[in-house]
Amino acid sequence: MNNWNLLNFTDDATFPFPPCLYIKQNKTIILELTANIVRDELVERCKSGHAPSFQLLYERYAKAMYNTSWRIVNNATDAEDVLQDAFVDAFRSIHDFNYRSTFGAWLKKIVVNKSINVLRKRKANLVELTENTDMIQEESSDEENLHYQVTQVKKAIEKLPDGYRTVLSLYLLEGYDQEEIAEIVGITHNTVRTQYIRAKQKLLTIIKEGGLL
Repeated sequence: MNNWNLLNFTDDATFPFPPCLYIKQNKTIILELTANIVRDELVERCKSGHAPSFQLLYERYAKAMYNTSWRIVNNATDAEDVLQDAFVDAFRSIHDFNYRSTFGAWLKKIVVNKSINVLRKRKANLVELTENTDMIQEESSDEENLHYQVTQVKKAIEKLPDGYRTVLSLYLLEGYDQEEIAEIVGITHNTVRTQYIRAKQKLLTIIKEGGLL
């Protein structure tokens, strides 16, 4: 999503900016400027067909994208397959990348979608069903307990069922908000929220039982 800078000037102000959209309201000029687009030189070289740049771009993002996939599919072989397929698709459609996000964020979305598809092919249950679904409430008293060492939390997340692991990983580790997760996984926002609460509770149980507290 583009960021907008909103600046107010009086009628007699000077404008040291390039021409853009000016709206005059109540003797105030509202100046709207789109955020400057910073183009990635390496991506641009790939777009021009510079073969070595593709390898450099792969090396820049491969480890992070592998980790993203692995946290969802929880299997090294599947994560490797997702990584390769994602880069193939990204390189084939690199001319469609238009800087509405960073290249890394654009690539991550491809990786996440392919990882979700792996779970679907496994017929994994992306919505974990438990009793009393209407009665579940978030336990705020346990919120502080999630602030453990990252390595401990990641190891505990590996032990979660697919649905819990996916939602928790996307939210806590990949930085997606709940609305985005709902769109990615194909479930409602309310279901994502419920999944997240259950997953967090299950995670705390795993950590406690593992003696990590």
